[in-house]
Parts: sequence; C-alpha cells; structure tokens
Amino acid sequence: MKAILVKEPGGPEQLMLGEYEQPLPKPNELLVRVRATALNRADTLQRQGKYPPPKGESPLLGLEIAGEVVEAGINCTRFKKGDKIMGLLPGGGYAEYAVIHEEMAMAIPDNLSMEEAAAIPEVFLTAWQAISWLGKLQAGERILIHAGASGVGTAGIQLARALKAQVLVTASENKVKACLDLGAHKAINYKEVPFEDEVLAYTNSEGVDVIVDFIAGPYFNQNIACLRLDGRMVLLASLGGGKVEEFDLRQILVKRLQVIGSTLRSRTRDYQIRLTQDMAAFAMPLFENGTIKPVVDSVFDWADVAEAHRYMEANKNIGKIVLRVS
Repeated sequence: MKAILVKEPGGPEQLMLGEYEQPLPKPNELLVRVRATALNRADTLQRQGKYPPPKGESPLLGLEIAGEVVEAGINCTRFKKGDKIMGLLPGGGYAEYAVIHEEMAMAIPDNLSMEEAAAIPEVFLTAWQAISWLGKLQAGERILIHAGASGVGTAGIQLARALKAQVLVTASENKVKACLDLGAHKAINYKEVPFEDEVLAYTNSEGVDVIVDFIAGPYFNQNIACLRLDGRMVLLASLGGGKVEEFDLRQILVKRLQVIGSTLRSRTRDYQIRLTQDMAAFAMPLFENGTIKPVVDSVFDWADVAEAHRYMEANKNIGKIVLRVS
C-alpha cells in the first residue's frame, strides 16, 4: 500500500510518499480504507524522533482516520464491510489502509464528510478526557482553556459549552474572534496582557474551577493564581518548557488544588475504548444535530504532507489540519 514514510528523523522534508506493507486485521480489528487523516503535534514530534509509537504498534505517523471498512475480523460484530467509520489509532493513519480495534471505531454521522470526520477523534477524545474525566467539569462552573484555537481547544470550547459551563480561553490576536464564534464567553489575547489579570477581572477575582493547559512551565504560576478553591488543572503538554523557576507549594494546600498530568496515546486499550464510548455517547447526538462540529482549518492532499507539517509548526491553523488520502 501507499503510505507516508519518514526517511530519517528530522524536518518536514524527511516525509515522503512511499510503499509499506498493508496491515492484516486481527480477530477484533477492522481493516479500513483510509480516506482522510489529520495532523497532531505528536506527528511532528515522532517525525523528529522524539515521540516513538507504543511498543508493537505501527511505526507510521497518524493517530486518527476516517474511511470505509473493507474487512472485519472474525470476532467483529458492530461494523461490516462498507460501513463508514472514524477513530483514534496508536499510529498508522498516514496510509491507504489501517487497522483499528472495533471498539475504538465510531460510525461517521451522515452529515459529516470524511475530512470532517477525520478531524474528530484525537482532539475530541483528548478534550473529553481532560474536561470531563480528569477535570470533572460541572454545569455552572468556569473553565480556562489555553490554546483555544487549537484542535483540542476548539473541541474543548464546544464540549464545555455543551456541559453548560462558562468558557474562558487564551489565543493570539488573530484567533480570538474564532474562539468567540465557537462559543467561548471570554477570549484573552495572551500576547497583549497577562492572562491571570484578565481571568481574575472577568470572574470578579473568583477564578476558574478547571484549567486545561499545554504550555506548562511559563504558565504555571499564573494558572495557580487563576484557580479558585478546589480547582483542578489538567496538564496535557509542556510546549513552553517543563521547569518552573520559583513556586510556593503552599498555594496548592491552601486552595486545595489538584494538578493532574495526562497523555492519551500511552493509555491502555481498555481505557481508550471506555473513553471513546463515553465521549461518543455524549457527543455523537450533538454532531448529528449540528450543536457541535469538527473545526477544519485546511485540507491538504497527502502528497503535500511536508507542507502541511510546516503549516502546523508555524502555528497558523485554527482547528484541525486534515490530509486527504487519495
């Protein structure tokens, strides 16, 4: 089959369209003709040799797919040949064919295209895990989502609104309006002012109940200041660095705070299945009636994958960057 290969660890120029052995479905797996996949930060890190796939999984890039089932394993009962599905993968999405555990697959709603469907699995599952499972966001609470215009950010805004929470986000100036259009109640240009000041001013110095953060070190003190009593902060990445120069741990004690770190790719298959099914039960009816939607910034032909990676690394996108697999 055709697949995107990494010639050697490095920049986007190392990506090439080549040949790779087609996978065979195990008894509980579906073989899928991939029609679209989407970019994630993990793909760029793996391309650089900094984020290897889980042991025993496909070395190909790509954490999510949308396509049609071409073969179902002998133990599969939920899907059959011809069904249109989307889902999260441990790897292998940048290819003509991929295998996915049947319990990880979700039916694509009739109102969504393949490109739109490919923009759902990773970011909506990551956002649901952070907001609902770990952050335990409740109706009437406040949440601050950093990188509000990112894939996870745009998913998180919509899920938090659907949970009837008040949503604050940070974003760069050219992305603030997009976050407000998606339903954020307050969007803060983090390059213009300290977000801590804006959050506390907007909430009458009360702060927020949940924070979802990807930046880590440079944001840590401001995040703690923004959390109210019994607040929860979920760390999903450390894009700004992993060290904090100075911090008073007593703030965590006094405010009874929880600081939770998490990844999704390294979680067990059972955990990922439960998360997929829980998110789908909540969100799929909302996708079907248009209450929430995947946010697609741009669609590249997969032959232009290097250009797509450069675009992501330039932080130009609002929402997901999708590859059309031809």
